[in-house]
Amino acid sequence: MRADGHAPGRSAPDGHDGRELLRRCARDVVDVAEGIRAVSERAGTALFAPPLTASARRRPRTGLAAQWALLRALTRKQGLGGSAGTAPKGLGCVLGAAGEVLGRESLAALVAVTSLRLGIAAVLVGHPEFARDPGMRRLMEAVTANREPDAVRALRALFRDPGAQRALSGLAPLMTELLAVRAVLDDIPKNAESGWALAAGREPSSGPPHGVGAPHPADTERGEGAAEPVDLTDQEKQFIATEGSFLGFLRNIDVLSTNGRILVQNVRGPDGVVRFVVQAPGLAPGRPRNDSPRDFVGAWRNLCTADSLHTRSVLLALADYGIPRGADLALIGHGEGGTAMMNLAQDEEFCRTYRVTHVVAVGSPVGDKKPADPRTWVACITNQHDIVPGPAGRGAGSVFDPHPHWYQVDYAGPTLEFPLCHMLREYIEHLRTVIPDAREDVDAALTPYRGPIVRTRAYQLKDRAHPPEGHPFLTLPTTSVPTTVGPVDVPVRYYDSSAAHLCFTVSADAARGLLPDVTWLTPSRLGRRALAVLSLHEHRCSTIGPYTEIALSVLVDDLWRPRRYDVAADLLRHVDLRRTGRYVLSLAVTSEEARVVAREIWGQPAMRTTAEADLTGRKIDLRSRDLGLTVEGRLGAGIPCPEADWVLYGRRAASTVRTLVRANGRPRLHPGTGVRLRLDTPAAEPLAGQLRRLGLDTARPLFVLTCPQFMLHRSAGAVLPR
Repeated sequence: MRADGHAPGRSAPDGHDGRELLRRCARDVVDVAEGIRAVSERAGTALFAPPLTASARRRPRTGLAAQWALLRALTRKQGLGGSAGTAPKGLGCVLGAAGEVLGRESLAALVAVTSLRLGIAAVLVGHPEFARDPGMRRLMEAVTANREPDAVRALRALFRDPGAQRALSGLAPLMTELLAVRAVLDDIPKNAESGWALAAGREPSSGPPHGVGAPHPADTERGEGAAEPVDLTDQEKQFIATEGSFLGFLRNIDVLSTNGRILVQNVRGPDGVVRFVVQAPGLAPGRPRNDSPRDFVGAWRNLCTADSLHTRSVLLALADYGIPRGADLALIGHGEGGTAMMNLAQDEEFCRTYRVTHVVAVGSPVGDKKPADPRTWVACITNQHDIVPGPAGRGAGSVFDPHPHWYQVDYAGPTLEFPLCHMLREYIEHLRTVIPDAREDVDAALTPYRGPIVRTRAYQLKDRAHPPEGHPFLTLPTTSVPTTVGPVDVPVRYYDSSAAHLCFTVSADAARGLLPDVTWLTPSRLGRRALAVLSLHEHRCSTIGPYTEIALSVLVDDLWRPRRYDVAADLLRHVDLRRTGRYVLSLAVTSEEARVVAREIWGQPAMRTTAEADLTGRKIDLRSRDLGLTVEGRLGAGIPCPEADWVLYGRRAASTVRTLVRANGRPRLHPGTGVRLRLDTPAAEPLAGQLRRLGLDTARPLFVLTCPQFMLHRSAGAVLPR
């Protein structure tokens, strides 16, 4: 139930659902934008049509007047305001570019941005927490510019920014709007249906999906799919099901950790026949994926076309597995994985090769896809709060049902916030406690696949046409380390992060009083003072998921042979050779996996909290209600500085743990006069108490080191005999 006492997607007392009304309005407005663009194209064609050009030569008085009237209607601010799009030799595009230089944008583009604003509002009505998504933040910054032409230009720049593609590709609830608006903004000829076609349950035309007619430069490269067999870790093998069941298959998918792997299993059914089950995970917000395109158009194509990179890679995995022709096959997937399974099921050649008996999609946008074999049993399970199935399927309480003969469950689960309501673990728990009847029904349908697992094989899906994400900086050997939350690959890699390090001078005695009671840990001195650092990180994509990090540390001397000027000398040394480092006094993170990794691998005193951070602009803003901590302020002029690699120290039992952190970005050094730290709690819990003892609650930083976007990796902690 929503806070107003009504289920999402249901009518409010006035008979209307605000979210659905906004989506319909956005749909109508983008149709208007496409209509305006079509009028512009026809007017541009007429302007340079041979009959009108010949008439202007024969009768200049009337012919030239007609051409001039058309040109003014096309390019004036009071008219269509855009280019004469189909003019020969690009003359119309030149005219349109000239209009942009003069501060004008086409009427179609202005209307398209309005439709996107309505679409954003529709999403935020039901899921206000989505406003914290990095992609949504960047999108809202673009469309909320003071002037309409500024908003159009900011949005066009965002679409062309390679660094923004990852953030936009995670905006599944707005994907149809983004594609339709981008087509209008980039003047792509409309030779395919609108971006709303799939959302409305209509079959798109044979061209590119969602109204993106002629290929955009970002769309021209199609990845080359690949699949390689990989071994599961010992810890993963403990959780892989040994008996076939619906929840067992879903737990297998959860074990795969959404890192581009799929699982194929042989099951000996009750009748003794060996059948095959393919299990595919979906996208995970904030985790790297090397098996799919990272631009938002490519990500949506993976969902909506049968000949996608993801689907081709799955086919290669099945070919390698050696499934005999004519064998019975069940396809089970979550999110994007469920869509890929439906793509396979609707492929006639695939269904002639294998007998697809069952397809089960959980939290997946399946649209109007239909299996090629009418005998295939299909089940779709969606949480009404989950907005991922919404764009291309029912989802979110939609009344449209393109598949009345499928087994469909569209329930209102207790988990409201996105992306938590989309996570497979939540679906598994809901199938166990909220909708047990659905679990029993699917299990009954999967009776031929209820039996002992005979063989299990995992495959890593890859895109050979593109380098791995983060290449070459993050292309390095890894080792799997067991933890209480599952195996973790180290070094831990961060693909998209922002940071602000607030550096304070503090009393050396106060700093020494917060360090462990051992003689070899002493704070480094800058004259008579020590240096404390409050580090704020917003990790948007990492191998342990997205999270926000707040760390308080003190600069310490070499553990064995402290020297007076080691701090200055270490600035000239490679991070591997540095003797000094920062001892982490307190660490607060917003995810359980990050907390466990910090404690068990890096030996840092981590606690879990809630926090919201925006560190990507000239203004720093971090707030944590749990900690009673606020850091905000505007950065002054900054100067570039070298890469901020560093050494971190922690404690595990009676030993010191040394961790190397390497970064790749463009850090800048700012004066700290415009930034302020505020504590709104009298609590003496570790972080707040330590900040007060160091006097940071009333001080301003000496300087601030920032990096709005960078990559980094943290090594496994090396245990020192100290």
